[in-house]
Amino acid sequence: MSGCEARDAKKLVRSPSGLRMVPEHRSARSPFGLDEPPWVPDKEHHCRRCGKCFCDKCCSKKVPLPRMCFVDPVRQCAECALISQKETEFYDKQLKVLMNGAMFFVTLGTSDKSELMLCRLSNNQRYLVLDGDSHYEIEIVQISTVQILTEGFTPGGGNTRAIGMILQYRVPGAEELTQMKFTASEDFSSNKKLSATWLAAMHKATKLLYESRDQ
Repeated sequence: MSGCEARDAKKLVRSPSGLRMVPEHRSARSPFGLDEPPWVPDKEHHCRRCGKCFCDKCCSKKVPLPRMCFVDPVRQCAECALISQKETEFYDKQLKVLMNGAMFFVTLGTSDKSELMLCRLSNNQRYLVLDGDSHYEIEIVQISTVQILTEGFTPGGGNTRAIGMILQYRVPGAEELTQMKFTASEDFSSNKKLSATWLAAMHKATKLLYESRDQ
């Protein structure tokens, strides 16, 4: 087993809330994950997401909770179940879009030159990988801000299309943030659609990342 495979290895553990498949090393956990809430001793009516106790009627749904690495759907209150159901779409669809990647013209800092690169999320969800003539690996936890760039906005709230993003991240050891601008490639209409889909998935990923930090 290589060093990377060893770091990414997972183990099955039983917590009071249920079975979880978690990384063997905490440093290998997904940046989008959430920690389990403190256990409240009420096995039947305890929401596994928020940690609060409810009556049977208010905590009857069992819903997948991938952000806490649960193997099977777990009991959640109505409010948490709704949130988890929405997040399931990210794990089932948008995460795959991010891992498959899309082509962008990438501009580093204040440079006036851009490079066409394939941008994708690593399989372990911890790095944004950029491949072209150059190669970058940006650790997701080091990302400070993400601004999605759009066009087509009208004052009346018309349809918009994501055309790029501005990413700021911290390089370990550096005091200043590094900035990258991503602009969708418009060589083919299929590229534009794929880039817009990838950016929408990145927007959702950013929201989950911020929530994980704030918990």
